Amino acid sequence: MASYPHIVEGVNGPLTRVDLRLYRLLRSAARPPASDAVRRFSMLGEHAALWLALGAAGGLLDTPDRRPRWRRAAIVVAATYLANTAIKLVFQRRRPEVDRLPALVSTPTALSFPSAHAATSFAAARAYSGLVPAAPLYATAAAMALSRVYLGVHYPTDIAAGAVLGTITGSAAR
Repeated sequence: MASYPHIVEGVNGPLTRVDLRLYRLLRSAARPPASDAVRRFSMLGEHAALWLALGAAGGLLDTPDRRPRWRRAAIVVAATYLANTAIKLVFQRRRPEVDRLPALVSTPTALSFPSAHAATSFAAARAYSGLVPAAPLYATAAAMALSRVYLGVHYPTDIAAGAVLGTITGSAAR
C-alpha cells in the first residue's frame, strides 16, 4: 500500500510552518495540574468511547420513537472511527516529535493524520445535534480535538482534517 505523508507534511512550505508554530503555541501551554485534567478528559475520546457511550445511553433512555435515530448516529460515529483509521494507514503521517515538547500521553499508533479524536467528536456533534442541544456537543468536540494538540500528539492540521471528516460523516446520520 502506498503512503502519502508528503501531502500533509509538505516540504517546509508555509502551511507546515504555520502548523508547527500553532503546535508549539498550544503544546507549550501545557502545565500541571491543567495538563492532568486535559489528559483525563482526552482519554474519554479514545476509540470514540465517550461518543459511543452517549449514543448507547440515548438509545436506551430516550423515547422509543427516537431510539432508531440514536442507533443510526452511534453507528455513524463508529464508522467514522473506522474510516479515520483507514485514512491514517494511507497517509502515514508521523505524530509530532518536537524538541523540548514531548507528548504528554501515549497513543495506540504512531500515526496522526487525521485525528480520530477530532473526527469522532465532530461526527458525534453533527449526528447527535438533532437529538440534544448542538452547542454543548460542538463545544465538547472542539475541546476534545484541541486537547490532542495541547497534549502533543497531533498537529493542528490533523485536527482540522479530522473535524472536516467528522462533520461530513456525521451528516449521514441526520
